[in-house]
Amino acid sequence: MRNIITSMILFFCFFSAYSQSIIKGKVIDKASREPLENAIVSDGGKGKIAITDQQGNFELRVSNSVDSLKVSFVGYQLQSLHFVKSEEPYLIEMARGSIDLKSVTIQPLPNNASFSTISNIDLNMHALNSAQDLMRLVPGLSLMQHQGGGIADHIFYRGFDADHGTDVAVSVDDMPLNLVSHAHGQGFSDLHFMIPELATSLEYGKGPYYSDHGDFNTAAYLAFKTADVLDKSEVKLEGGQFNTGRVVAVINLLSDKAKQRGESAYIAGEAFHTDGPYDYAEHFSRVNLFGKYIVKITPQSQLKVTLSTFNSNWRSSGEIPLRAVEEGLISRWGYIDSAQGGNTARTTAIVRLTTALSDKLSLENQVYYSHYFFNLNYDETFFADDSVNGDGLRQRESRDLYGYNGKLAHHAYFKNNSELTSTIGLGFQMNNIHGSELSHVKDYNDVLDYIQHGNVREWTLNYYLDEQYRTGKWLFDAGVRVDYINFYYMDFLNPVQSPIGKTVASPKLNAEYTFNDQIQIYGKLGKGFHSNDAKVVAENKGIDVLPAAYGADLGINWKPVPQLYLNAALWYLFLQQEFTYNGDDGTFSPGDQTKREGIDFSARYEFTHWLYADFDINFCRARDAQTSKGNNYLPLSVPLYSSGGLYVKLPNGLNGGWSARYMKNRPATSDNTLVAQGYFLNDLTANYTRRKFEIGLEIQNVFNTKWRDAQYEVVSKLKNEPQPVDDISFTPGMPFFAKLKLALFF
Repeated sequence: MRNIITSMILFFCFFSAYSQSIIKGKVIDKASREPLENAIVSDGGKGKIAITDQQGNFELRVSNSVDSLKVSFVGYQLQSLHFVKSEEPYLIEMARGSIDLKSVTIQPLPNNASFSTISNIDLNMHALNSAQDLMRLVPGLSLMQHQGGGIADHIFYRGFDADHGTDVAVSVDDMPLNLVSHAHGQGFSDLHFMIPELATSLEYGKGPYYSDHGDFNTAAYLAFKTADVLDKSEVKLEGGQFNTGRVVAVINLLSDKAKQRGESAYIAGEAFHTDGPYDYAEHFSRVNLFGKYIVKITPQSQLKVTLSTFNSNWRSSGEIPLRAVEEGLISRWGYIDSAQGGNTARTTAIVRLTTALSDKLSLENQVYYSHYFFNLNYDETFFADDSVNGDGLRQRESRDLYGYNGKLAHHAYFKNNSELTSTIGLGFQMNNIHGSELSHVKDYNDVLDYIQHGNVREWTLNYYLDEQYRTGKWLFDAGVRVDYINFYYMDFLNPVQSPIGKTVASPKLNAEYTFNDQIQIYGKLGKGFHSNDAKVVAENKGIDVLPAAYGADLGINWKPVPQLYLNAALWYLFLQQEFTYNGDDGTFSPGDQTKREGIDFSARYEFTHWLYADFDINFCRARDAQTSKGNNYLPLSVPLYSSGGLYVKLPNGLNGGWSARYMKNRPATSDNTLVAQGYFLNDLTANYTRRKFEIGLEIQNVFNTKWRDAQYEVVSKLKNEPQPVDDISFTPGMPFFAKLKLALFF
């Protein structure tokens, strides 16, 4: 009897193995020939799926009874293919189309793609004209400007006043953007060098749960990608109020035949100028140049070279004390100190080699270099410290940055359509910072005394291991990341310093369970960290250099009806120490333990094939865990932020929409005695788009709401005041602003 049962089992296993077919292939964009990552390939409704990797490749086991395949990707037309058994891999070309939420299904996507459905919808629906537009695509993320349009935006997310990037890791084309030990703020992430028309994808992850992201990834990471291949060239002209003008040109350099053989090259340029609404004209000017070349060295290897340069200069009215406006000393568009402003420049080269060692093993190597310069003159306190010369400050640095990213990924496929993806990563970065300066100045360049002055050499080494296993309705992702950071500050004012090195390990564990293609739950656990400024590390003798962040998310993706996509999550973040560096006065604050908890909710709805809506709302409670109630607020932490809108895309070319964003009042001090005022803003866009041209109108702040952009607690003293005053200082938010655009495509 035992022999009979064994024989039957062997027979059924043998029969099952030979009643299945293995389908291999690649999914690409039909126009640009770029691979599409995370496209979903299914067996025509029989329950088997595959998800494409970074190179667009997939492998799917189906029964011999299957006669069709379906391929879907947000923003592309659904593909239905007749399946014919063949040894040759499929090449599936996807054509761009309108957003069709009915065809979007919920599937066990990789951990880093948890929010790709929402980001792909938003990238297709929203007009993108600036770096701010790109960053605001992340639900719950808000921005502000405070020292003129030429410096990196100030980021608020998940209860963090993340300064210019301290707790949000930002990258472009896999090159980390956060600048360590920056003269103005740790993790300084200036995205203004990126031309928004070139953005093709935004990948973001909430919380510290991702093995391939390390320093600064506590609240989130943002990873932007620029186009590898253009589907068209364009020239765009924009003009608006306040002497605002913008010119963009994106030119394809090679023919369609070159695309077919895997070769592409294009250049792009942007020039921008505005005086802003201020009494003291901002004279903000920016010039960007960008180029990318791609060539297949062999059928298995692709080389990608990216070059860019960026230059910006501006004047600034800075933050003004609220009392100065309320007492009528200046208008809300006025200034106290006219000697404010700055200039910055960045030139970057990226070389990336991708090699398919086999159909299951890929290797990526990337090196990058940046030369960077920053100079800022500003004044927050006016005469609080120096009643004769004033409190003008200057921050300055010049930097050479070198880096390497490497990744080896292996995909193993099993008979039950399970898949194991193993990834090993290695990274290195060296920052040589020359003349890092914070000085007390008069009339821009007259240095009265140095507060900080020296050179910084900071280098990092990281490696990570990540294992992702997908089987049936489950997806598991486990990984660990190790970062080593070496700090050295050559202090010109106190020359006795030694290098300090620190190592931190960050484990991650994530799981998804997909009940069906309408509902999925997920849980995330992880540890992250942010590094501190080398000048602070030296002063603090290397103690508490890398404060840890511990996070947990419990979420759901749900399609209760075919036209509606929902995401919701409960989350928690605990910081071992709220260790912050204030670049504005060169001081550091080794703070207490802190905790943040909240609820995220996002909805995307398709009323018809031409009318869409989005809505995001984010609640957060952020507190000092070691201070008494009533004195435990975290200054500038946002308790409630919401955004949403309606968007139209008609077949005749008319498109546009209304969008709004709301921020609740938030504490400016730990005891909430000073309050940063919230706002409710509305914007409109309207375009007429045809194959060869587009004309459009954009209106910001439609109802001309008076609102405050940057807001801080600042102890300042005006020239006519006998004593310094603790007050809110602010930068006024943009009033009603309209601009027109004309774009030509060829």
